[in-house]
Amino acid sequence: MICLLCSLTLSAQQNKQQLFQVMSYNVENSFDTTDNPEVADEEFLPSGDRHWTEGRYYRKLQHIAQVIQSAGGWDTPALVGLCEVENDSVMHHLLTRTSLRQMDYRYCITHGQDQRGINVALLYQRNRFKLLGSEEIRIVLPKKERPTRNILHVWGIIQTGDTLDAFVCHMPSRSGGEMASRPKRKLAALRLRSCVDSILSLRSTPQCLIMGDFNDMPEDESLSLHLKARAYPPESPESALQPKELYNLFYHAAGSYKYKGEWNQLDHLIVNGLLLDSRHTLHLQEGGNQVYRPAFLFTDDKTWRGKRPVRTYYGYKYEGGYSDHLPLLCTFTLQLDSYEE
Repeated sequence: MICLLCSLTLSAQQNKQQLFQVMSYNVENSFDTTDNPEVADEEFLPSGDRHWTEGRYYRKLQHIAQVIQSAGGWDTPALVGLCEVENDSVMHHLLTRTSLRQMDYRYCITHGQDQRGINVALLYQRNRFKLLGSEEIRIVLPKKERPTRNILHVWGIIQTGDTLDAFVCHMPSRSGGEMASRPKRKLAALRLRSCVDSILSLRSTPQCLIMGDFNDMPEDESLSLHLKARAYPPESPESALQPKELYNLFYHAAGSYKYKGEWNQLDHLIVNGLLLDSRHTLHLQEGGNQVYRPAFLFTDDKTWRGKRPVRTYYGYKYEGGYSDHLPLLCTFTLQLDSYEE
């Protein structure tokens, strides 16, 4: 009888807790095969230099779906931030012509002014995230600079009844050199910080997820100085986590992008401190932040040795792989004690 009671108690406790996984993934040049005369997408057309055929396009979509499903294990992530998707057609095909069609995902996507036509998007599962609204945050650069991608802000209700704000970013690239392009990432980081500060002051219990490709390392100024994303875990054990401060969950990560033989951490997932408090209804599991590194995402690096991500194209050679970036995966716990559906 005692064993039965213990088993029932454990089962009840488990039912009150659910996993809430969040994934961020730069899927590298996810273009459809249709020409958009308003953007420079000619390279990724059947007649273009890369001979981007429908077969290659749909193989790319299947690969993206495979990564999302494998990352979730028994289940798929509740939220997935994607960088480098061209348009609504790509998102519609991803959710209707791959195995993701069974996962009840919907999406939000930006429609920015990037000259190549690439955008960011957020997948969300409707039974875990009830969409309330979305907006595009435009980054205003000096007139001489080419336009950059908009930031996507999406907010909705999670199963605890709380509002969760998610930001998906693909910050200005390092084209022209890291130093020369730095001011653009500064402007983008300051704009993002201003929007996050508004959320932190507006919500009584703010829950912010900021994810994407920042084209900067954790200690670079755009992240550490302008966005003010602190290291997590804190570099000083005595540092108390502050609910409304931002923390970079991948500050100490080994790298998600390999360039000339060196691993760089250009992809980040950042949260406010409340999501790191184990007493809060939504909080990061201990050790729940990882660069997702399954073997199938790698190939031998014959130039720089070791392994590298297997890409769709390596230069102009078609590899039929996944992406030049590795995904980020964070596992949170939802505490449902006081919430009734």
